[in-house]
Amino acid sequence: MKRLDVAMIGAGFIARTHLPAWIALGARVRVFSTDGQAARLAEDFGVTEASTLEEALEWATVVDICTPTATHRDIALAAFEAGADVLCEKPLALAPADALEMAYAADKAGRQLYPGHVVRFFPAYVRLRDAVNSGALGRVAVARFTRTGRYPTWSPWFSDPALSGGIVTDQMLHDMDIARWLFGDVVSIHATQRGHLTAPASASASEGPVATGSATLTHASGVISQVLGVWGPPATPFRYTFHVAGSNGTLTHDSLAHPSLRLIGQAGAEAAGVPTGDFGEDPFATQIREFAAAFQGGSAPRVSALDGVAAVRIAAAARQSVATGLAVAVDDDCPPKLMEGSH
Repeated sequence: MKRLDVAMIGAGFIARTHLPAWIALGARVRVFSTDGQAARLAEDFGVTEASTLEEALEWATVVDICTPTATHRDIALAAFEAGADVLCEKPLALAPADALEMAYAADKAGRQLYPGHVVRFFPAYVRLRDAVNSGALGRVAVARFTRTGRYPTWSPWFSDPALSGGIVTDQMLHDMDIARWLFGDVVSIHATQRGHLTAPASASASEGPVATGSATLTHASGVISQVLGVWGPPATPFRYTFHVAGSNGTLTHDSLAHPSLRLIGQAGAEAAGVPTGDFGEDPFATQIREFAAAFQGGSAPRVSALDGVAAVRIAAAARQSVATGLAVAVDDDCPPKLMEGSH
C-alpha cells in the first residue's frame, strides 16, 4: 500500500481542520507556509516543518493545499511535476481556465486531484442525496439552500474579491456544488450580491461588515435551485439549511433547529424512509479518509477534479451575473480527452 507522506501547504484554519485526519490515518506530515505559522502548527500537532516549498514537495506522495485560492494553481502544478497526488481546498481556482489546467496537469502526470468539497461528506446532504436518488421525494421541482456565518475578517484575503471571489465563490460555491451533485448540470444562473463586498477598515468590532448573495440555478434536468449566502457580524452563528420539494413530499433540514432530517408527506404527516440519528464521524475526517483510500489505490471518491472544475465555472458565471444583472449561461462541457483520463 502506498505510504501517505503528506506535504501540507498552508497553516491556517483549514490546515488545522485537515491535519488531525491525516494523523489519525498514520500519515507522516510536513508543513510549509509563507506566513510564519507553520512552526506553531507543527509544534501543536507534533509534525515536521519544511523550510521551503521544494523541501516539502520532494518528500511528498500527497500534497494538501490549504492556502488562499489565488495560489492553488501554481502549487498544484508544482505538486504534479513532483509526482504527488493533490487534495486542494475549494475552490480549485477562481478562473475556470486555471481549474481546467490543474485537471489537465493531473491527468497528464498520471496523478489524482480532488477538490475539498467537504459538504458532500456532511451526513445531512448525503441523506438528502439518497432520498433524491431513491425516488423518495418523487420528481423534484425546486430546492433551496442557505448558508450563514460570520464575515471572514480573520484573514484579509477573504474580503478581497480579486483573491477569494467574494461570498458568491468562497461561501456559496459549497451549495452550488451540492445543487449540481443532486440535480445535474447547471445550464444558467442568475445571481445578486449586496452589502460589504470588501471588509471596511472602519467597521466597528461589535457590528462588523455584512454581505449577502443569492443565486438561482436552472439545471438541465428542469429543476430550479436557489442558493442564499450570508456573511454576518461577529456573533452570527454558523447555520445551514435546505428545503427540497418533490411530487411525493418535502425534505427539510436546519442545522440549528434539529440534528436530523424530516420528510413531510403530501398530507402533511411525517413520512418514513429517511434515517435519522447520530451523524457520526467528522465530515472533514470522512473526506480525507476517502481521498486517502483513493490515493492508495482504492475506489474513486464521491467528488472528482471535474466536479471541481464545474463548480468553478458555475461560480464564475455567478460573478458575471452579479456584475451584469443578467442571467448567464454556464458552460459545463468537459473535453472528451479529459473525460477519458480523469481521476
